[in-house]
Amino acid sequence: MTKKLLIIGVLAIALLIGGLLWWTNRDTDVATGLTLYGNVDIRQVSLAFDGSGRVAELRAEEGDKVQAGAVLALLDTRTLALQAEQVRYQIGVQQQALLRLRNGSRPQEVAQARSRVVAAQADASQAEDDLERLQGIAANTQGRGVSAQDVSRARTRLSVARAKVAEQREAWRLAQLGPRAEDVAGAEAQLDAAQAQLALLRHQIAQGELKAPADAIVRSRLLEPGDMATPQRPVFALALTQPKWVRVYVGEPELGKVRPGMAATVVTDSRPGQPIAGKVGAISSVAEFTPKSVQTEELRTSLVYEVRVLVDDPQDVLRLGQPATVHLAIDVRQ
Repeated sequence: MTKKLLIIGVLAIALLIGGLLWWTNRDTDVATGLTLYGNVDIRQVSLAFDGSGRVAELRAEEGDKVQAGAVLALLDTRTLALQAEQVRYQIGVQQQALLRLRNGSRPQEVAQARSRVVAAQADASQAEDDLERLQGIAANTQGRGVSAQDVSRARTRLSVARAKVAEQREAWRLAQLGPRAEDVAGAEAQLDAAQAQLALLRHQIAQGELKAPADAIVRSRLLEPGDMATPQRPVFALALTQPKWVRVYVGEPELGKVRPGMAATVVTDSRPGQPIAGKVGAISSVAEFTPKSVQTEELRTSLVYEVRVLVDDPQDVLRLGQPATVHLAIDVRQ
């Protein structure tokens, strides 16, 4: 009987010790863990063309996953392409004109100008001889062998011939000097302006492609081929796959336990046994009333602080607005 009582006593003590250990561990877990409730949040993009035009093609549907740089839509840019082709030919013409100015006069043109000077000098010499001959006749005949009008016309022809010589000499000098620096600079400026216009048209043509700015999922397709697009009319609404976070709210008593960078675990009702790793990101510095989506009877007038828990979701299982539970491990030594 004594032995049985001893065994019963040992079992009772063991059960008591085990119960105390379980109770202590349970209290520690509760004390060092913080559970928060919130919703999944992501960034969204309203994607529109930079320019205006008619939509020619759409390459994405709702729910499609798109990668950064993927072309999602095209505008009709045929008019811009024709204008660019026209400017390209104008640039060719202006390039040749500038080249002609830079090269200056050809040797043949200089020689031609010199020949005109020689011809003008010959005409002036002939006119001078004619005038001297008429003046000699008039002097020998006391004015009866030639009329005063003939002498006057000969004198006028000589003046014109000498002026022609001066004109041709100046033309010869200009042919040797070549074009003015201002003319060359003006031609260069016209060429630069045409090239800038071509670059602008090519940029506008490139803007006819609507590209995804980042990896995302198409939420909405807002226009169709044939619609007129403007910068104010989005074509697609995109949900970015990164970054992704859970927005939760912490009351003031627990605020001191939460710090940026601490590890977190996110669980959803649709995947209760598959937690997703995360970490605390931004903590709001301004208090606000508890949102209706998470408030309870006792928290309707409580002030809370928004906390963003960044999650690593490579499989893209979390959706915008999805309810989620966040577990934070609190270190009681801190």
